[in-house]
Amino acid sequence: MHKLAVAALALFAAAASAAPLSYSVVGTYRGADGGWDTLSVDPVHHRLFVARADSIMAVDLASGRVTDKLIPAERAHAALAIPGTSEVLSTNGNANTALIFDGATGKVRATIPTGKRPDAAAYDPATRTLWVMTPGDGNITVIDPVTAKVVATVPVGGSLEFGVSDGKGRLYVNVEDKNQVAVIDTRRRTVLAREPLPGCDGPSGIVYVPRLRETVSACGNGVADVLSATGKLVATVQVGRGPDGAEYDARRNVVLVPSGREGELYAISMSGTPHVVTKVATAVSARTIALDPSTGRAYLPAVDQLPAPAGQRPQAKPGTFRIIVVAPSS
Repeated sequence: MHKLAVAALALFAAAASAAPLSYSVVGTYRGADGGWDTLSVDPVHHRLFVARADSIMAVDLASGRVTDKLIPAERAHAALAIPGTSEVLSTNGNANTALIFDGATGKVRATIPTGKRPDAAAYDPATRTLWVMTPGDGNITVIDPVTAKVVATVPVGGSLEFGVSDGKGRLYVNVEDKNQVAVIDTRRRTVLAREPLPGCDGPSGIVYVPRLRETVSACGNGVADVLSATGKLVATVQVGRGPDGAEYDARRNVVLVPSGREGELYAISMSGTPHVVTKVATAVSARTIALDPSTGRAYLPAVDQLPAPAGQRPQAKPGTFRIIVVAPSS
């Protein structure tokens, strides 16, 4: 090949690698009408699970097949794919129970009593346990997924939202009504620290960035607080209002925060000073999120909303429930 051609190809490759990260909506999955909460991806079996008001919804990401009601639920809040297995943990907010079931068949292996109003759930690799936040009593129910038994109840206090493990024996949990992060020793099952979130009102989603040992909490008033390993404020990043979740994409080193009020998905770069590098329009109401780490694709449930009288919550337009699929440019 001519030297000039080789040089041109090298320049093209360098320009392509330097292209800024962007996201776009690449598709949707349609589902039955009704409410929803959190969702998760099983990247090994290519399955997406969504907690709905009356059921757990499943999507086969390889074929696109949607199963609206894989199992029934009583106001489900979490649908957590359990790492290293083909099973899923779901929480029933009205029944004060958690279920462990097969993610392919929906066969329920165990029904487990929890604290009051079980909500979000997290997996801790260090202890191989499941941690179910119960904001109704301010506790966390700890479950052994192998035996499907409760092994501990950890008192924390407050309205507990999402939690995230560092993989080394620490669990970081957003306390929504106290605007703080509770740091928990998952081996001793005790609270180690309570880290304030300055300028944050109503933290929900939280992620852990291993390479920096930092947490990022998404707040209802439209900011994301980044805390250091010692709980000090690193940065406050402006995002959209009304997030109810967050995800960390390790390959691209970005934190994804959905805005349920503005209808946009924000990507925060964790390289250098944390900052928003891009955003993409999704839909007003798209407040929760799950990430497939194998593809970088994000999944956000949403509906179209009907106009609401002043002071009332908007209602969903019938026939519009869908899961929006957002993909990175590279």
